[in-house]
Amino acid sequence: MALSLTLPTAGGALAPYALRGSAPAKPDAGVKFNRIAYSAAHVVADPLAAVDPWLQCAVDWDTTIAYRRHLFSLGLGVAEAMDTAQRGMGLDWPTSLELIRRSLDAAKDVPGALVASGCGTDHLNIDDVKSVDDVIRGYEEQMAAIEALGGKLIVMASRALARVAKSPADYERVYDRILSQARQPVVLHWLGDMFDPALAGYWGTKDVDAAMDTALGIIAAHPDKVDGIKISLLDKDKEIAMRRRLPQGVRMYTGDDFNYAELIAGDGFGSDPMHGKSDALLGIFDAIAPAASAALGALAQGNEKKFHDILGPTVPLSRHIFAAPTRFYKTGVVFMAWLNGHQKHFTMVGGQQSTRSLQHFAELFRLADAANLLEQPELAVRRMKTLLALHGVEG
Repeated sequence: MALSLTLPTAGGALAPYALRGSAPAKPDAGVKFNRIAYSAAHVVADPLAAVDPWLQCAVDWDTTIAYRRHLFSLGLGVAEAMDTAQRGMGLDWPTSLELIRRSLDAAKDVPGALVASGCGTDHLNIDDVKSVDDVIRGYEEQMAAIEALGGKLIVMASRALARVAKSPADYERVYDRILSQARQPVVLHWLGDMFDPALAGYWGTKDVDAAMDTALGIIAAHPDKVDGIKISLLDKDKEIAMRRRLPQGVRMYTGDDFNYAELIAGDGFGSDPMHGKSDALLGIFDAIAPAASAALGALAQGNEKKFHDILGPTVPLSRHIFAAPTRFYKTGVVFMAWLNGHQKHFTMVGGQQSTRSLQHFAELFRLADAANLLEQPELAVRRMKTLLALHGVEG
């Protein structure tokens, strides 16, 4: 007999829902991916800490690091202390640095495990930032701290820079300074304003094509210091256009949580293999990790049909999780971790579990079932019923 429960509909009514999904895809053991794939990873809050959740950050370190070990076991790298970890939305810099330290330590136990860590300027009081020099010093402080741990950098977009920069030349000055000092090639991150409104006009203009020209110019000036760039614009055509213009050997890491399957599979354009496909640095991989691993394994074995068969059904779920206001996508990522038993509770740093409606969670549940992503269906149903009961829905 199929598991069932009562779920709210978009119109505010209640309707019975019977689960119809099958067992999640399991990756084949020992398959080496032919794409570099990072999952931006969430943090697990400590619900027993005596803190004010909106004002203070308390992390359950054991469960947080256990989830990173889970990602490593699936062959996925970890993009640490990024926006998926609520960087800038509850996770402060001292806690971020401790998170980076612990993740790097955990990776030492896993041969070949990849960790790249977010380096930004979020420790600065933005009202005290008056010049580009202040931004440079901010980046240098975090850069020095992460590199002292042996970490690889993801140079995050800076709200402070977006605020004080007067022109593309200011961006060129900042990134030239940071890249020239990097101990190893970095990943640049272009985060669109749908993820963070404070980043509107990044690279010195609201014209995306002109902004792309500036970013490409910076990369071209330091190709040996740039491993790749992640762009999170939710526009596959812009990503493809930029991918085809990258210097030889520089990777495009898709950050497009709407079109990732197509972009990772690639189009085979050009003679440089980097121009015809994207690698991955995705927040949605946190929520769909087993499917992502199985699909990437299939792609590595030359079975593109299986790749799309596994990953394609996850795209509607991802589009729902990342629906506007996109910056609240972390709530859906953590909800999936709770449904699947990777943490015991559904609370978040900063109280962010409150950013989505019950209807949103109900549709997320249906889409996760349709995508075969409920790892323990009985547990998922029990936990969904718990959330429904908290909202006054019984049955």
